[in-house]
Amino acid sequence: MYKTLWRKSVMIGARATGLSAVSQRLFGGLGAIFMLHRIGPPQNASGLNAFLSCAPGFLDELFGALKREGWRFVTLDEVADRLRAGHRDERFAAVTLDDGYRDNAELGAPVFAAHEVPYAVFICPGLIDGSTYLWWEIAARIIESRDTVRFRTHDDAIELLCATAAQKQAAYDRLTGYLTSEVDEDAQRVLMTRFAADHGVDVDAHRRASIMDWDEVRALAADPLCTIGAHTSHHFSLRRLERSRAMEEIAGSVRRIGAEIGQTPRHFAYPYGGPSAVGEREVDLVREAGLATAVTTRHGLLQPGHADHLHALPRISLNGEYQQPHYVETMLSGLTVALANRGRRLVTL
Repeated sequence: MYKTLWRKSVMIGARATGLSAVSQRLFGGLGAIFMLHRIGPPQNASGLNAFLSCAPGFLDELFGALKREGWRFVTLDEVADRLRAGHRDERFAAVTLDDGYRDNAELGAPVFAAHEVPYAVFICPGLIDGSTYLWWEIAARIIESRDTVRFRTHDDAIELLCATAAQKQAAYDRLTGYLTSEVDEDAQRVLMTRFAADHGVDVDAHRRASIMDWDEVRALAADPLCTIGAHTSHHFSLRRLERSRAMEEIAGSVRRIGAEIGQTPRHFAYPYGGPSAVGEREVDLVREAGLATAVTTRHGLLQPGHADHLHALPRISLNGEYQQPHYVETMLSGLTVALANRGRRLVTL
């Protein structure tokens, strides 16, 4: 919470003092790729996963504002073409959504259609088939609904206090930190499944209520504005997998999506997408799989040099905690990119 307040204060100050205009000239670059996950009403943007949800009204306002400022919305194929061509006559943006949430179609697609904004949805077949689930949302749901929880590891148990907002955040950070750094990906799912069962949460019911089925994905793929991309088979952190298994997560998701919708995905989003999940090996694997582009979760704008890094493109998160166009416009000035990356313009790995 305090970090969010500090960042908002910096962005407001930069806008008021004209610093963002200076930053635009130094760090603005060619364009941006926006990152979204869930789309929902404003009340959804609260709690431990607030950053994952943006309101349709915010997107409607933002798209209108950016279009009035001369931004052009393009597909990921156009992003690659423009980067290779060094396109500088107008700033451009692509919209991407990770995981395949049903609200992308129900609440997002009408906004995209109203503004004629192309968008890409990155699909994880395991989330559709039920061979995996939204474990981070399950963890948040359990912690948010209780004053204390008990998490059983393989040989011990962790007691987590969750009575206050601060305790809930600390408990969530400790639990997700343990699951993403102290056990492997398979153990992570085993332990989370047991954690959910211990607290009476049906992980598959939550998955079915949240994620599109294949018929819905096929219907979305028929939208001329929509591009369906791949997001691995089971939403594993690729860097924590052995090489052949990581490759199968990538290539297997591409094959399965292609078989289901009749179109082979050309674009990819790395699950998690930060330094702990994506390195040179993962970029090489995606390139070897024949994908045209791949996006990370690193905070950055598109620069001419990204023509040589099409499989490690940064994004700007349309974060549920910053649902005002002026916050996004400050990010697009490059100020937050410069702060986050110590003045580095070209954000790759």
